[in-house]
Amino acid sequence: MTVHTEPIFDVAQLAMVALYTPKLAESLAFFSILGMKQVHKDEDGAVYLRAYEDPYKYSLKLIPHHEAGLAKVSWRATSEQALQRRVKELESRVEGEKWVEPSYGRGSAYEFTTPEGHPFEIFFDVEYFEATGDNSSKLNNRPQRRPLHGIPVRRLDHVNLLAKSVDKNVDFMRDALGFKLREYLSKPTGEKGASWLSVSALVHEIAFMEDDLKDHYDDYRFHHVAFWYGDPQDLEYLGDALTELDYKIEAGPLKHGVSQAKCMYVIEPGGNRIELFGDTGYLIFDPTFEPVEWKESDAEKAIIWYGAPLPHSYFRYGTPVVEDLEIKQFYDDIKVIKAKVVEPN
Repeated sequence: MTVHTEPIFDVAQLAMVALYTPKLAESLAFFSILGMKQVHKDEDGAVYLRAYEDPYKYSLKLIPHHEAGLAKVSWRATSEQALQRRVKELESRVEGEKWVEPSYGRGSAYEFTTPEGHPFEIFFDVEYFEATGDNSSKLNNRPQRRPLHGIPVRRLDHVNLLAKSVDKNVDFMRDALGFKLREYLSKPTGEKGASWLSVSALVHEIAFMEDDLKDHYDDYRFHHVAFWYGDPQDLEYLGDALTELDYKIEAGPLKHGVSQAKCMYVIEPGGNRIELFGDTGYLIFDPTFEPVEWKESDAEKAIIWYGAPLPHSYFRYGTPVVEDLEIKQFYDDIKVIKAKVVEPN
């Protein structure tokens, strides 16, 4: 009989993501098309946005910066006691950093990183969004009225981070935070080439992908953040709107094998990749669910169950940008700020 370790239920959900953008006004215009509402601007010029079914004050923070990339991923604990337990564990690890003061929308938080330096924080106290006036919905269980402009996303869904060692990050997320490995892509070496993990019934709230350019930078890189629609038809409406407005759609609409979700990828004007989820895919309620393995021979179906193949840029582009001459035309198309050059193989 299989022996299962006692699960850790201290992390509740992905709560917020902060991104750097060198083109704040243009990035805000893009997220307006997704129906996201600006709720705050701080003294440093950062702008806070929310989707209409996000429960908290905001889910996305855009920070003016000289280049695109990830500023922080914020996780909410299940209780104050759970927060203290996770902080005690993190303080015993090199990834643990420090407590930080309350900020807009949330209470005190503990900052830490992944083993490769991706910046995270965890907190419990949070401020809920309270709609007033025209933002109020007559649907009592909806935090905000569905916006009447753009093609509105409903909530934050997940993040995907580029990694030099997927296994090292998976072990950390499982052992330090209680995440469950849901699906993974295995390499002939036995190492993982990609992984999808969650603390909820979702297939993933975070994913790690091995970075093809991992030998060409010293810090961390970001692949994408995803927002959820709940209706695949919205991807068609969004694709039509973005094409009319000359935004670069990188891929989709298509269906993933991993998660079974329908999706689309687009590069927002600041240079960050954004995924739009048309539906949830499947949900996991089995407490002893075994991680699903996709072998390297299955990789194509794992990523694209049906739809046009993902372009080469999907596997090489991330932020901060490492300019890669193998996808030079992609860089020219999205007009991103250039960085270190990697010669084609």
